[in-house]
Amino acid sequence: MEIVCPGCTKKLNIPDERLHALKSNVTIPCPSCKGDIEVDIQSKKSPSATFIHPEGQLTGKELKEAILKSVGDLPPMPQVAQKARQVISNPDSNFKDLAKVIETDQAIAAKVLRMSNSAYYGSAGNISSIQQASVFLGTKALMELLNLACASGPLGKSLNGYDLESGDLWKHSLAVAAGSRIISRNIKPDLADDAFSAGLIHDVGKLILDSYIHEKKEAFNRVVREGKVTFPSAEKAVLGFDHAEIASEVCDKWKIPQHLSLAIRYHHNPLESEKNDLTYILHVADVTAMMTGIGGGLDGMLYRIDEKALDFLGFGHMDITLLMSEIAEYVSKTVESV
Repeated sequence: MEIVCPGCTKKLNIPDERLHALKSNVTIPCPSCKGDIEVDIQSKKSPSATFIHPEGQLTGKELKEAILKSVGDLPPMPQVAQKARQVISNPDSNFKDLAKVIETDQAIAAKVLRMSNSAYYGSAGNISSIQQASVFLGTKALMELLNLACASGPLGKSLNGYDLESGDLWKHSLAVAAGSRIISRNIKPDLADDAFSAGLIHDVGKLILDSYIHEKKEAFNRVVREGKVTFPSAEKAVLGFDHAEIASEVCDKWKIPQHLSLAIRYHHNPLESEKNDLTYILHVADVTAMMTGIGGGLDGMLYRIDEKALDFLGFGHMDITLLMSEIAEYVSKTVESV
């Protein structure tokens, strides 16, 4: 019988005879993440597994430190993209060098090719290699496709702790990435590419915290519903910190550029960022995406754009209406092409 650890997705093969010999539930230690898996064997045909974190009842600083220790090296989502950026920034590199980096991950390379040949990018199915895609699209467009291909897997998962269905976080991340770039092109063109990247990974903290929230789901949902508060407020009440805070520290660990991790840290509270342009951009894009209803959770309608952020960016409410329309169009076309 194959059992998947809900904490780290490690697959464990348990001999059927061992399960059938048991008459009550059993707890199995996961050799990968060191947590405990409580296996419900009441239904012999389909045992269910519940993850019990090794951190137990830790909260606040102690829990955060435990999570940071358990988070591994740079995951597939930004790793290939980071290497590609290094190649692009090297004046001695060429399209062939860039193609070699992308082709190190066959699954991602296949996605990039599929998107390159979509009607959205206008290639009419004529691109047959990553190197050809590099020449046809140019490095900027190719980097966008690469970021999308890298992120679609991790961000496409369902998050049971947050009650987000498969694809919800992915669509919301697309919306924020698109909105961030649109805003940046209008006021800070040199930040457009970074704004897109920041928008795409701004909620990576939810991926990290989901199993912890799921473990305390009853208390978490009670805080959200009864207090009518946003997820970050509920996270602080239940865990002692929020997803933006843990995401920022993990990004620092992964050597993500500091201005990106700073924007991610304060995108819900931009005034605390000491007037960091990217933070204000990310904040406005995030709340605007929430207003469109794309990938929103239980707290989706509780967010408000900070008026001081609009003033800082020179953005008006009419601009927000137009932005909502552009975001919705981008997400719709992109989802079709991935």
